[in-house]
Amino acid sequence: MFMLLHGKPQPAACGLVRNFSPAIRQSAFFFVGIVPILRFCSNVLALRIDVHLPPRSVEREIAALDRRLRDPDDILYGLDCIPVDYPGMVFRHREADGEHYVYAVNARTGRLAGYTVFNRLIELNRKQDKHLRAAHSKYARAYQRLGIATAVYRWWLDSGRCLISGARQSTGANALWQSLGKRYTLFHVDLRDKQLSFLGRRIDAHTRQQLQTRMILAGKDWSAQQLAVAIGMSIP
Repeated sequence: MFMLLHGKPQPAACGLVRNFSPAIRQSAFFFVGIVPILRFCSNVLALRIDVHLPPRSVEREIAALDRRLRDPDDILYGLDCIPVDYPGMVFRHREADGEHYVYAVNARTGRLAGYTVFNRLIELNRKQDKHLRAAHSKYARAYQRLGIATAVYRWWLDSGRCLISGARQSTGANALWQSLGKRYTLFHVDLRDKQLSFLGRRIDAHTRQQLQTRMILAGKDWSAQQLAVAIGMSIP
């Protein structure tokens, strides 16, 4: 049971403890029942690489989007193609309110393989929002681990745009970021109160686990120093 506040999961169960009367809170039954919940809440807040999407829900979402992409009466029909370098796929693009959606379509079957969206983050201020987007991908099981999302990320970064990670990542997304970090400038930042603080390329395990710690991938022709100036962040 969670509430989202500026991208940070807030365990509602922890706040409910204060709502019980002192007599109930002091009972043995309450103690036995509430401790596992509190321990669970604490563990969740400490995890960073813990996003696991149910395969069936992903497949259903992609199937629904596939129908929309092929429906002449839908806004997703006939989207423009973009030059993502991946043989056998056609990539269609839509921009809405500063967010970018890239749909990967199997060129042979005409079916949707999955999509990547480049979202705006509410945690960023206007200056940061001008340059940074958070990427999230969903692909059908048959198209996972084939480098499609990597190709889309590279298209974005090669166009000179930059990425910032969200508060949490799946194992696959984290591996993708680390791989791209070998080709593009990658560094860590602390994000709180709409301000970014530079942490460096390498950080310790404790810092990495904090929800305020994010990664940034600088696009083509951007150095860390140049991007820092653009987003109003100082580098020690």
